[in-house]
Amino acid sequence: MGGSWLICLLPALVAETRPTCCASRPAQPLDAGSASYEERTVTGVRGRAVELSCGPAVPAVVFWSFTAAGSTGPPRAVAVGSGLEAVVAPGVGALGQASLRNGTLELRELRAAAAGRFFCQGLFPEPGRLRVGYAAVMLRVLVPVSRPFVRPTAAVAVEGTEVALMCAVREGTAPLSFSWQHREPRGGALAAPMGLGGSGAELRLAPANRSHAGWYVCTARNEVNNRTSEPIYLDIVYGPDEPAISVEPFSPEQGGFSAGEREDVVLSCLAPSNPPSRYIWLHNGSQVHTGQTFVIAAIARGQAGTYTCLAENTHLQTRTQATIILTVYYPPAGSPSCSALATADLQDVALRCRWPGGFPPAQLRWVGPGEEEEEEEEEGAAGPSFSMATNIRPGVTTRNGSSFACLATHPTLREGAMCRTTLWVPAGSPACTAVATKHDEFVMLRCCWEGGMPPATLRWWDSRGQALGVPMPSATVLVLRANVSLGGQDFICVATHPLQAAAAECHLRLDVPKLEVERSEVAVLEGGEARLVCRWCGVTHLGAKMVWYDPREREVPPGMAKYWLEQDEAWANLTVRDAEWPGDGGTYRCTAANAVGTTSLPVHLRVDRYPAPPNVTISKLRYMRARTEVRLEWRTQGTGNLTGFVVQRRQAKKPQRRAPGPWETAAGDIEPHSRDRRLGGLDPTVVYAFRVLAVNHRTAGHPSEVQTPAEPPFEALPAVTGAAVAGMLVAVVVSLLAVRCVARHRDNLPWLHDLLFHTASPEAPEIPSTTEDAPATTSREDRAEWGQGDEGGPSTTAPAEPLSALPDAAAADLPVDVPIVVMATP
Repeated sequence: MGGSWLICLLPALVAETRPTCCASRPAQPLDAGSASYEERTVTGVRGRAVELSCGPAVPAVVFWSFTAAGSTGPPRAVAVGSGLEAVVAPGVGALGQASLRNGTLELRELRAAAAGRFFCQGLFPEPGRLRVGYAAVMLRVLVPVSRPFVRPTAAVAVEGTEVALMCAVREGTAPLSFSWQHREPRGGALAAPMGLGGSGAELRLAPANRSHAGWYVCTARNEVNNRTSEPIYLDIVYGPDEPAISVEPFSPEQGGFSAGEREDVVLSCLAPSNPPSRYIWLHNGSQVHTGQTFVIAAIARGQAGTYTCLAENTHLQTRTQATIILTVYYPPAGSPSCSALATADLQDVALRCRWPGGFPPAQLRWVGPGEEEEEEEEEGAAGPSFSMATNIRPGVTTRNGSSFACLATHPTLREGAMCRTTLWVPAGSPACTAVATKHDEFVMLRCCWEGGMPPATLRWWDSRGQALGVPMPSATVLVLRANVSLGGQDFICVATHPLQAAAAECHLRLDVPKLEVERSEVAVLEGGEARLVCRWCGVTHLGAKMVWYDPREREVPPGMAKYWLEQDEAWANLTVRDAEWPGDGGTYRCTAANAVGTTSLPVHLRVDRYPAPPNVTISKLRYMRARTEVRLEWRTQGTGNLTGFVVQRRQAKKPQRRAPGPWETAAGDIEPHSRDRRLGGLDPTVVYAFRVLAVNHRTAGHPSEVQTPAEPPFEALPAVTGAAVAGMLVAVVVSLLAVRCVARHRDNLPWLHDLLFHTASPEAPEIPSTTEDAPATTSREDRAEWGQGDEGGPSTTAPAEPLSALPDAAAADLPVDVPIVVMATP
């Protein structure tokens, strides 16, 4: 509602008349002649807040308008207010966030577009009247200076060229002022550059030198604020300057430097440059290292010569270099070596000391036991020995175990070097061995007598005194072509030493291999293991190997299931496993062959069988009720050992059928004390034949007689017999009653009386019922004996046939009709 009367007030302000829509308010006279006019300038900062007042008093009604700076168009309404009510015109957001309170216009987050003329028209209440006031406010918007940034004409400048650095800002109200600060590359405080040309936003370096390199910072200021730029690095490239080479350890000489061998030498090169120089070291013109410092660890004599330091500026592609000469003094490599050799037809000893090389060559001299070094020096003053010294000692006058020293001196050694040798005779005596080459093509005789100084000299001789081969120290080998003529020959190895008057010898005889067996005949029971033992006899075998051959002259290799071959350097044993008769019996041979002959020893293996077990007879063989099992009993006859029984079966031979098949084992591994067995898994439609064998380990006895199973006893016979007897008794009683009745009533039944009494025989006074009762009173044991048919038994009667095989007529006479069905069920 307040907004509506403000809109109605605007025409009245222009026409100086009271609006009709405001008739409800009390009328106040408007004093236009006392209107006040005010102009002022206000400064604001972009992004901050500014307040524009319409006058010293609070107007009752106020109207604000705005004209942009430099604009010639009409002013735009900004806000209208009366008391606590205010309305902000649309679109004022381009100037900032505007609000009107008590006639004062507040602009928050001031924008640069707010710069211009704000005009205020207000009605100020006074006693008895309303005064009109006008205020023109010129708003000046200042923009803070932004963070400056430095743009050099070149980020990398060559020393001697001109470089300019420009400091620029994106925005900021003028006037702007600029200042520069510089910091060296290695750090430090910022300071104003001294002696640099240029001012203001441009810093000019003409010409640039290496001291101008570093960090530069520009600071921009205006009346609002000041900002400092990010540091920017100005790189000045230069060099390289002339290199300077230093050597450690410092040992200058004329024209260069020197060092001792095995010293650590450090070569350093310095050539100021930016970017830093790339250093390359050259040794005698060849590159050996890259880097400012070249460390030569334990310098050797081959590393002497000229060393050149080449400094390169990769940015400017410029190079400088410096060269020095390095001389290396070195002793001979390693240490002096002492040796002793037999000389003068193996009668004297030549002591030799060698230490070749070095700069200068080393001086050598021998010192014997009990000799003074000073005397040796005086003797050697006339003709010193360099690099090699020899001293001859007679063997007969030199004591075993004498020690001699060779002293060496060199300028680079603080302490002299020395080597020592002791003359001694090897312990023991020479050892001789003989071996054959592959395929026994050659025989090598080796004689060895290790140790000694000087080493003993060895040579082979034959039994005729003829020398073989050439003399050799410590060990000698004589190679002979293999043939049978070498067998039995003797060879002698003669060893001589200067310190020993008499020579030492060892003898060797070449023989064919010699074997021996533990037993020439070995007996074993069938199924057991037989061990055949063969071993060497003697020591000289020339690489021969023992080989076993079976009775079929086949070599027995290791890893066979039948044979287990055990071998060692001195023996070879052959174990025959699970011996079989007669296949494994026979003559086995242990054979060994070398380059000069062959030896073979036989071993006879006898495989014996176990004694035959006693014979077996079948005492009972009968089907069980279902005809899928049989019950078998047997007994033994005679004496003999046994380890078990075996039951065999096959189909019985039938007429018009093929011949019976082979016997198959129905039960095996039966204990020796068992005499019966229940066998199942039979086909009821097949007739089987059985036999029993006694077994003694692997020896089986004679099989028993062949029999077929008998039928099982008739289990329903007692019930059938009882039913038949009861039926006959009932029939007798009924018959007697019927006969009595017919006899009494003869007149009523004459035909029946005649039939009964006239047809009966006078010789049969009783009913013949005893013959029918005979089978029914037979015991179960009698029936069982009657039903069994044992082939080959002592009885000559034929076995009884099963009941199902009886003729139909005979089966019909048996009393097994109705009484069986009635009486057999309890």
